[in-house]
Amino acid sequence: MSTPYPFTAIVGQDDLRLGLLLNAVSPAVGGVLVRGEKGTAKSTAVRALAALMPEVSVVPGCRFSCDPVSPDPACPDGSHAEAAGVSRAARTVELPVGASEDRLVGALDIERALSEGVKAFEPGLLADAHRGILYVDEVNLLHDHLVDLLLDAAAMGASYVEREGVSVRHAARFLLVGTMNPEEGELRPQLLDRFGLTVEVAASRDTDERVEVVRRRLAYDDDPEGFAARWAGEESALRERIAAARALLPRVVLGDGVLRQIAATCAAFEVDGMRADIVMARTATALAAWAGREEVTADDVRQAALLALPHRRRRNPFDAPGLDEDKLDQTLDEAGPQENNDGDDQPDPDPDGGGDDDGGGGGGGGVPPQADGDRTPPRGESGDTPSQAPEGSPDAPGRSTGAEQQPVASAEPFRTKMLSVPGLGEGAAGRRSRARTEHGRTTGARRPQGALTKLHLAATVQAAAPHQRARGRSGRGLVVRRDDLRQATREGREGNLVLFVVDASGSMAARQRMSAVKGAVLSLLLDAYQRRDKVGLVTFRGKEAEVALPPTSSVDAAASRLESLPTGGRTPLAAGLLKAHDVLRVERLRDPSRRPLLVVVTDGRATGGPEPVALAGRAGRLHRSEGTASVVVDCESGYVRLGLAGELARELGGTAVTLDELRADSIAGLVKDVTAAGRAA
Repeated sequence: MSTPYPFTAIVGQDDLRLGLLLNAVSPAVGGVLVRGEKGTAKSTAVRALAALMPEVSVVPGCRFSCDPVSPDPACPDGSHAEAAGVSRAARTVELPVGASEDRLVGALDIERALSEGVKAFEPGLLADAHRGILYVDEVNLLHDHLVDLLLDAAAMGASYVEREGVSVRHAARFLLVGTMNPEEGELRPQLLDRFGLTVEVAASRDTDERVEVVRRRLAYDDDPEGFAARWAGEESALRERIAAARALLPRVVLGDGVLRQIAATCAAFEVDGMRADIVMARTATALAAWAGREEVTADDVRQAALLALPHRRRRNPFDAPGLDEDKLDQTLDEAGPQENNDGDDQPDPDPDGGGDDDGGGGGGGGVPPQADGDRTPPRGESGDTPSQAPEGSPDAPGRSTGAEQQPVASAEPFRTKMLSVPGLGEGAAGRRSRARTEHGRTTGARRPQGALTKLHLAATVQAAAPHQRARGRSGRGLVVRRDDLRQATREGREGNLVLFVVDASGSMAARQRMSAVKGAVLSLLLDAYQRRDKVGLVTFRGKEAEVALPPTSSVDAAASRLESLPTGGRTPLAAGLLKAHDVLRVERLRDPSRRPLLVVVTDGRATGGPEPVALAGRAGRLHRSEGTASVVVDCESGYVRLGLAGELARELGGTAVTLDELRADSIAGLVKDVTAAGRAA
């Protein structure tokens, strides 16, 4: 077994270390979600935590880590007689993003269950993680069906395996730790809320600290055991401090005044439900125990809020997590008793007590850094946008000169009708287009290819029935052979690649129109987030087109690029379609099973260069020849309409919808499949 990197040797990242250590002191806090850019020691810190966790006592031979003091009466390994427990180190179990359902919850031998009536159960990762740590790297990329299983286990403290009337249950209580890079997409709100704390990490910009990070890492890579030995003293001291804090935890007093501060803070920041209040209370208690105190202070409450609330304030995927610290301080001052605000008792800012670094990892207590360029402007924020003139007037932006205009804020998003790719796909699980999946309604049966995952009971019995006399059946049980088993084929939904091609030319630059267009695209992005799609953004204006955002799972990144989109100039429609073709060609090589949906947002005009309309038509037919499903969002307005967007949709072999028809609650907002074969005018 490889020697893990010592926890106390991690440079900086104070919030990350504190969040992990608080969970080591009080597992009831509920785990921690670590958000940050790649290469910031997220995984290193989580793996190093296992060496600091106290040992656990288990029933000898129990595969489900039952506690000998209070064993699980429903343990699949049977009722445990009174026996002395054996101690072992707490486990850190890693859940791979691509794991199967059977690997997570365990596998039931269906053949033996049918023929012998025996529950032959092989435990999965949830059983291995019981009373330990379940670590999910890149948790935001975890498939939906695995997320559902995690949610069930985290809510009930148990895992259930149900297969054709055969049921197995075992305890599954674990410390859930996840790491993620927000650039690759956000978490589902239900799973996000299951993490007790969240911390933001970023690489230090301090030169000396970065030098120390490299120095220690190189020393560890050259001699892992020797490096760990040099930090053994600090590791032992930190382990003892965790044990002392755990022992002190039951004696920590959480006064009524502090509880009022917690409740007032959660109410002021409008978090959903009551889980935030409970997590804050447990976190504040753990902070007091970590500092060696028997009473929770207002400073503990403040630190707990910065760790427990940022990820619970997101109302949609475009909201940046974080707290207004001035508002937090004001709320605590108004709600808290004065005796708790004397400032004498401060929580220890250095969780490992080593004092080897200067805290360059950020002392923000979970408040993420937000660069000005990444901030999403509030709805209606106009900035330096010129004053609005009526659309169609000589003074309307982008009409007289075609010059570049300042970005316009988007209109409020709305619920859109569903656009789907026709046919039956086999892509990643999602919620948009029909596909063959492991989950969904049963549509038939087939012989299993590899391990059997979903049994089709009726087809299995039908295959075995003709052979019962030849197999010498004498009792009531059915004689089932491996060749009789049938795998259920299921139909569900897949996620697609939704590539937006947005016209940002002068013909779209009228302020009111561009605001509505951005609102429509933002609505489609929100729909893509909810349906688990990948998204990309191509824009065209002036003389060329550009890939504003390569295909990604980060829908909020696309929304940010959309908000800062300038407009003006000619309309190189063909360039936009050809750029989209290049993007789709590359993505087909990278992910051939994910089917694309092309969404072109334009009024259909094409200007600039020789024969711009004919060239745009040829580019559209190129997409149609490759079977790309497409839809054109017609942004033309006014009483006189040229119908150019409809012509473009016919060239693409797709369909056209107006901005009004895009709304799910409009009269024309019926669910339509986007046809790849084209429709008659």
